[in-house]
Amino acid sequence: MDTASNGDPAGRTTMNQINGKAQTGIAGLDDVLDGGFSRGHVFLLEGEPGAGKTTVGLQFLLAGTLAGERCLYITLSETERELRAGAASHHWVLGENIHVCELIPPDSLLAGEQQQSLLYASDLELGETTQQIFDAVRRENPSRLVIDSLSEIRLQAQGSLRYRRQVLTIKHFFARAGATVLLLDDLTADAADTTVHSIAHGVVRLEQNAPAYGAERRRMRVIKYRGQKYRGGYHDFTITTGGINVFPRLVAAEHRRRSPRTLLSTGIQEFDSLLGGGIDSGSSTLILGPAGAGKSLIAVVFAMAALARGEKAALFVFDEELNLLFDRMKTVNIDLEGARDAGRLIIEQIDAAELSPGEFAHRVRRIVDHENLNTVVIDSLNGYQAAMQEADSLILHIHELLQYLNRRGTATFMTVAQHGLVGDMRVPVDITYLADTVILLRYFEARGRVRRAISVIKKRTGRHESTIREYRIDAGGLSLGEPLEEFQGVLRGVPEYAGERGPLLADGTP
Repeated sequence: MDTASNGDPAGRTTMNQINGKAQTGIAGLDDVLDGGFSRGHVFLLEGEPGAGKTTVGLQFLLAGTLAGERCLYITLSETERELRAGAASHHWVLGENIHVCELIPPDSLLAGEQQQSLLYASDLELGETTQQIFDAVRRENPSRLVIDSLSEIRLQAQGSLRYRRQVLTIKHFFARAGATVLLLDDLTADAADTTVHSIAHGVVRLEQNAPAYGAERRRMRVIKYRGQKYRGGYHDFTITTGGINVFPRLVAAEHRRRSPRTLLSTGIQEFDSLLGGGIDSGSSTLILGPAGAGKSLIAVVFAMAALARGEKAALFVFDEELNLLFDRMKTVNIDLEGARDAGRLIIEQIDAAELSPGEFAHRVRRIVDHENLNTVVIDSLNGYQAAMQEADSLILHIHELLQYLNRRGTATFMTVAQHGLVGDMRVPVDITYLADTVILLRYFEARGRVRRAISVIKKRTGRHESTIREYRIDAGGLSLGEPLEEFQGVLRGVPEYAGERGPLLADGTP
């Protein structure tokens, strides 16, 4: 996230003075850290190469310059030229308030006669490196300091005890200097070494992994923060041009507010009757059915009903290419593209291979809050599941997202494609107990034709019909018939006629 988008620099300075925090310049990370890093302390930022440590360090210093602070970046493993080139890739300029100090081994250690010394070169190099760090800090007198990286000091120490003592010496020196220090560790020397964890005031770990297909996924976690509350657990983040974007884990319990419930009509009388008058605002609806049964259309019907009430709605599409969706909806007399172009309907194409679940939840929340939306469609949860690294976490992600949307009065509609077409069908993930309303779609055969049936099998917020109705999708859109009271076995896909006359819809173009 570009540092320029994180608020007014003057406002940041005032807030820092009030809460004693050094903001990182990354809004999501500041949220996780409850304001930023405590001033005058040493923090550890660890992660494997490529995890984003240097980018976080640079944003931390850039945020300091916006607050009028003097900053220092000490690099032991990367040249100043490489560092500035990396900053330029994000369109950052390291100005006069950010000094870069590149530490290299002293010439004396490289001389031929030095190799014959009875002293170990590592002893001399460690002492020289530490002294160079102290000299640079005394010379620049920074308010914020980044040291990159501790792996070089660990290798020079050649032992856990000497390494710990060296880091303690550095920490005590910085405590007297009063600087807020960020130590970077790339974990290349010993990933299991947690020596610095007990010394640092706080520890933040960055992780990245590559799924079997798709872009790499990154997440971060605060392991430790002395005397300070923080948002625990893993938080997804991305690296884009402009820096790090952290998406704090959504905790619905933090957003408690009571919104009045109103009954929302679908605009189709028979559908409203089936639903007991309509769908309640601030509730979630799950639409289950086999492929091609019309789940997306029914979800879109709810969105278009919101537009007919003069509201705005959002549609998040995982599975279908937008132009194909637009063309398909036009055949049933629904102009999604026109509604989008008019600014009444927000449509987001979601690529499950590129978007993490945390980023998706953040995007939904940002759009809903910014546009003050009361209707959201997620099509489908099968695509949402594909974006998950851990399938077991899908239920928790959906639970928090639905709870948040419900509490702000937003009606949420989700679709799930079941495996199979008729008979015993299963779902990839069972969230029927999370949804307030469950709409079930089925194919069935009657009079030599394949027909569709719809029923409401659950509605927490009120009464609903317990009947099964036939529905048709044609050029006029969605239409429902009378309850199929004289048929049995419709939900199994093999109905039996048990009356004198079946109240089926008139045959026509399916």
